[in-house]
Amino acid sequence: MTQLLDGRVAIVTGAGRGIGRAHALELARHGAAVVVNDYGVSAAGEGTDESPAHEVVAEIEAMGGRAVVNGADVADFAAAEAMIRQAIDTFGGLDILVNNAGFLRDRMLVNTAEDEWDAVIRVHLKGHFAPLRHAGAYWRAEAKEGRQLAARVINTSSGAGMQGSIGQATYSAAKAGIAGLTLVAAAEMGRYGVTVNAIAPVAKTRMTEGAFDTSAMALPEDNSPIVAWLASEEAGDVTGRVIEIDGSVITIENGWSHGASRDAGARWEAEKVGGALRDMLAEGPAPEPVYGTA
Repeated sequence: MTQLLDGRVAIVTGAGRGIGRAHALELARHGAAVVVNDYGVSAAGEGTDESPAHEVVAEIEAMGGRAVVNGADVADFAAAEAMIRQAIDTFGGLDILVNNAGFLRDRMLVNTAEDEWDAVIRVHLKGHFAPLRHAGAYWRAEAKEGRQLAARVINTSSGAGMQGSIGQATYSAAKAGIAGLTLVAAAEMGRYGVTVNAIAPVAKTRMTEGAFDTSAMALPEDNSPIVAWLASEEAGDVTGRVIEIDGSVITIENGWSHGASRDAGARWEAEKVGGALRDMLAEGPAPEPVYGTA
């Protein structure tokens, strides 16, 4: 029986543990060859340990699949390019990029140090941009050569990026940036046969344990079937979406949208702004729009 991802090649970043590991295993179960990327750091981004990625590769190979380890720092521009090239050289191409790598440095905003801000923004936001940029350049070149593509990108945002999260200003800002990056990449890369979506997963992982009550949270692997479908050729009509996954519930996130408005007819006078804004806020939210292209 043909599997959902037969013959397709995937990269999963941050795939040594947690949600990324679950994604890598799920994609492999559906027939994809997988580059298992993991830099081997702790939940706070400290230290390196290559063993998690090797263990995931061993699990995939034990089930009869194909996989290879990649230990790149995904926010290193040159290392991200080499990771894309590794997939192409090892498995003959690249069809799927799952950007998942990240860590936390939670702190109240007024206590956040500059280096903490820089580290979290770097791994989440630049760590999405760098692989996506190099994969996109490869797919653009392929399309210009006349090769028909069904390439897929699945980014990882968060409810913290959609609604904010106290004590997670840096993480929330990075995840909101990823949602914005997803929308732009979807609009720009659709012409090459590439869809770009993001998930906002809810799961019990080492990143959430200790920060929240995780007793009722879904497991990491509960998110991965949605990723597997988004990675498939069947998903060509879904792009520019952010999809929250909370156990058995999936929700389309609509993000920022136009609400109530007022036209002063001329340049606003400061004295009139407060009354207008309060009237608009009293009207409640506007109907939820559908954004992106499908």
